[in-house]
Amino acid sequence: MDFTLNCPIPISEYPYITMAHGSGGRLSHQLIDKLFRPIFSDEQLDAGHDGAILPTVSGRMAFTTDSFVVKPVFFPGGNIGDLAVNGTVNDLACCGAKPEYLSVGMILEEGLAMEDLWKIVLTMKQAADLAGVRIVTGDTKVVDHGSGDQIFINTSGVGCVREGVNIDPSACKPGDVVILSGFIGDHGVAIMSAREGLEFQTSIESDSAALNGLVDAILDASLNVSVLRDPTRGGVATTLNEISKSAHAGIVLDETSIPVRPEVMGACEVLGLDPMYIANEGKILVIVPDDDSEKVLRAMQNHPHGKDSVIIGQLTEEHPSVVRMTTSIGSSRIIDMLTGEQLPRIC
Repeated sequence: MDFTLNCPIPISEYPYITMAHGSGGRLSHQLIDKLFRPIFSDEQLDAGHDGAILPTVSGRMAFTTDSFVVKPVFFPGGNIGDLAVNGTVNDLACCGAKPEYLSVGMILEEGLAMEDLWKIVLTMKQAADLAGVRIVTGDTKVVDHGSGDQIFINTSGVGCVREGVNIDPSACKPGDVVILSGFIGDHGVAIMSAREGLEFQTSIESDSAALNGLVDAILDASLNVSVLRDPTRGGVATTLNEISKSAHAGIVLDETSIPVRPEVMGACEVLGLDPMYIANEGKILVIVPDDDSEKVLRAMQNHPHGKDSVIIGQLTEEHPSVVRMTTSIGSSRIIDMLTGEQLPRIC
């Protein structure tokens, strides 16, 4: 994103967010009229209503909401702004929906640098444009210094579910194949390295990305997909445990097939972390019948966000509701649900 664009609010005059920005007075209107509305410009938003008036559609609608409290706000590969947009777009896409409209709610702490807010707003706009979604309504509140942590963002989203799609983990059955769209652990390790000031020989960046285009490619290849899940908090291990329990089926994974970047694995070894439990913000797990698995895999590999996709496992009648992994030395171990939080405040 081009951060060299001049902020429409004079930063030299208003370098930090103050309580006056949330009072409904002149400074508050400067945020809305000079910052948010011009950048997020949309006919619904520009109308200035208390909400967005959207056209009705036939068929099924998907709706989701999420709050983002990541620390630090800026991290290698992104910031809280594009993370908030991408996260909500991905939640809709994993419902089998085409994301269309977003709302944005911001909680700003007094003392937040105006320049940082400007950069966050710019990256949110860029992320929304890349994902093809419209930001149509929003809200801003300012809290006293010490009552927040710079900025919290809530995004809600609405989308239309594609006809013929039925995403339902309980519909999984033994023999179905588990596909992962690429390397795991990037986001969580990027956050930890930025938070703790850790330096590695190779830069590790967040994988934050909007995956609705990848999901379109998957569903174009097969409407028999039963699960689309983005393995965020709790990582791949926790997400697969949730799916296994919903399906009342076992899942067997092949450790050698699960892609982890060497630098991420090295960081995990130093920090005592397991990449299977680390959050991802630009990856997706897909469960599809075996007969359709190869064409879905090819479709994913032909998309930029799925070029490293691999088959990592299969559902089984054995050990229902339990995830097991065949290790590189041929042994087997249980991959349990994450009971704590390896990395707090990662999204």
